Amino acid sequence: MTALTTEPTSGSPAADTSTPPRTVAGWAGAGYLALFALAIFANFLALDAVLDTGDAGATAAALAEHETVFRWGTVAFLAIFLIDIVIAWALFVLFRPVRRDVALLAAWFRLGYTVMLGVSLVFLYVALELIGTGPDAAEPTLLALKAFDFTWVAGLAAFGVHLVLIGRLLLTAPGGIGTRILGWLLVVAGAAYIVDTVAHIVIADYERYADAFLAMVAVPSMVGEMGFAVWLLLVAAGRLPVPTRSAA
Repeated sequence: MTALTTEPTSGSPAADTSTPPRTVAGWAGAGYLALFALAIFANFLALDAVLDTGDAGATAAALAEHETVFRWGTVAFLAIFLIDIVIAWALFVLFRPVRRDVALLAAWFRLGYTVMLGVSLVFLYVALELIGTGPDAAEPTLLALKAFDFTWVAGLAAFGVHLVLIGRLLLTAPGGIGTRILGWLLVVAGAAYIVDTVAHIVIADYERYADAFLAMVAVPSMVGEMGFAVWLLLVAAGRLPVPTRSAA
């Protein structure tokens, strides 16, 4: 008797070898926690410690005095740049069952922001190269740091659109009132990023209103993005359902 063998036909579906949604949710959540820590160090303890937008001489002197911390701050920005690429991919994998087209667009906008952040690192390198080159380097140093700041801010407009789209996906996916509140928080935070970027361009004396715009951006973004990180970790732990297309 001849043994019967079964061979897969060309039309049979291939096994899904994609990374499991709960795994990518865990990576995205852990990535967000890393971003919070890195951003606090890089932006507030390294960059803000040396940047005085109204005094080029003071900025150059502070940069020379805190060169080591500033260099590590630049490394932190580099780490943020790399981690954001992973998060963009992870969120696409997680949300594509909800609406693949919107999830892909959200990933592209986050990558657009990430590219702008990567480009802005060139200006930090220029500032580092100007350290100790003489008093004539003070103005170019300040200009390099201002160029970094605005390049990053311009990228945050794309990041804001990303948050609006992710918020829209959360509003579409089933998950209860908590998930919907989180979705609206991300929409508001994303809109605040966009408004702040436009304000940098259209308001000549933006620095006069900088604290008000900082609060407008910081409050919804900190609450929304920290809440989103917790939400991702709860999905990874199986405490919340994996996002899927709503049956409604």
